[in-house]
Amino acid sequence: VQLQASGGGLVQAGGSLRLSCAASGRTFGNYAMGWYRQAPGKQRELVARMTTDGITDYADSVKGRFTISRDNAKNTVYLQMNGLKAEDTAVYYCNRALLGDSEGRSFSSWGQGTQVTVSS
Repeated sequence: VQLQASGGGLVQAGGSLRLSCAASGRTFGNYAMGWYRQAPGKQRELVARMTTDGITDYADSVKGRFTISRDNAKNTVYLQMNGLKAEDTAVYYCNRALLGDSEGRSFSSWGQGTQVTVSS
């Protein structure tokens, strides 16, 4: 599966962005998908996850502000980010998401991420 994230940018604190991630491959709908982020000097972290059944899970730091969704017909996963904070600044990636793997260490291929910068 090849992944291409887009939609990042520079936004003021309190603002919103919507990220998109287009995936290639016919088996997209068979996998739980997640959004990860990596800030400079920090480990990559899973911030949002959605199963094939539509069940969602969020990191405590984004709960109530971020919403993950997916369109299997378009092989696309989205991340709506509201109430952005300076600490949300990071490069955001999408990939499959496995339980117990909050850093995405199970996956070697990550595709291009998208930079989100929040000014305070």
